[in-house]
Amino acid sequence: MSSTSERWFGAGHSTAADSAKAGGEAAAQAIAGRTPAAVFVFTSGGHDAVAVLAGVRAEAGDAVVVGGVGLGELTGAGATEHGVAVAALGGPGFTVCARAAGIAGLGARAAGAEAAAAMAEIDAPHTALLLVGDGTALGPHEIVRGAYSVVGAAVPLVGGLTHGRAQFLGDRVLAGSVVGVALGSDRPIGIGIAHGWRRVEPPLIVTRSVGERIYELDGEPALDVLLRRAAASGAGAPGTAAELFQDGVNLQPVGLARRSGLDIRSLHAGDDEERSVSGTAEIPQGALVWLMEAERDELVRGAGDAIGAATAALGGAEPLGLLAFDCGGRKLTLGEDGIAAEVAAMRAALGDVPFAGLYTLGEIARVRGASGLHQLTLVALALA
Repeated sequence: MSSTSERWFGAGHSTAADSAKAGGEAAAQAIAGRTPAAVFVFTSGGHDAVAVLAGVRAEAGDAVVVGGVGLGELTGAGATEHGVAVAALGGPGFTVCARAAGIAGLGARAAGAEAAAAMAEIDAPHTALLLVGDGTALGPHEIVRGAYSVVGAAVPLVGGLTHGRAQFLGDRVLAGSVVGVALGSDRPIGIGIAHGWRRVEPPLIVTRSVGERIYELDGEPALDVLLRRAAASGAGAPGTAAELFQDGVNLQPVGLARRSGLDIRSLHAGDDEERSVSGTAEIPQGALVWLMEAERDELVRGAGDAIGAATAALGGAEPLGLLAFDCGGRKLTLGEDGIAAEVAAMRAALGDVPFAGLYTLGEIARVRGASGLHQLTLVALALA
């Protein structure tokens, strides 16, 4: 394996059926004979994660290897399920440190804080903390809060939540964990966040909620409010939670008001007896929210906007490469043609700049403020 004195970023992708072969092929394309400092591995159901990592490690040498299992993977070559996407970076000016923490033993907030402690090893003019956490754990927003409690406002956060209980660190496949990857660079790092959803007026007040479950909106049973709004929108007249959400296939985006704008949440289920609705992330009592909607072209445009925001944040420096965390709910909403259009929009925004990413259960991005968990959103990390 040869090394290079130049900074570099590469991306690779494989749809080989054999898991070790797929990991090795994708890693070889991304690394291309260079010496990597970090290797990011993204895959989805159908592969043996241990074998995928073995194939990647055979190409990665002593690099920090991190990643996880999501709802699909993407590169400039397109989006797939049951494939492997790999990104790698190296050369002068990069420093990388990673550590993992188990959620079950510590709780989500403490695990986020423990993973974020990787940043203590980084001394660089530009930094970011990438988090890969278990999206099936209770209180995923607490992972972000825990990380923020350690790194504060000065360090941007980015990353995503895995679909399975599988996160990667080194040659280990972890279950129920948070992996923190501290990135340091002597050149700018940019983060972009966009989604393409728009508000449906009027807004609503969350008058009673507990965690991810909303019991009342504007003082009325939450399910009744959503059923009435669905009927008024011309989307038919669903009478039950199963009809409204189509047994989890029909996702209801909700915009949660923040000082920095709207964080998107996804509702996907309801309870006909309690008249409540629920998602996978906290919507706090007292919050101001909007139901959201979008046409396919608006969602596709949102992907290009996220890429554009990330590269614009480099302050005029040329992008070297990019990592993307796209919501599995967007993938479901867009459909096959929409997914192809979204990847094309990302390629158009980046030109020849390589990128790789994962379809997630939730996206992490914070450039200001203490919040940072998103859904139905595309988050991008650009490196110069």
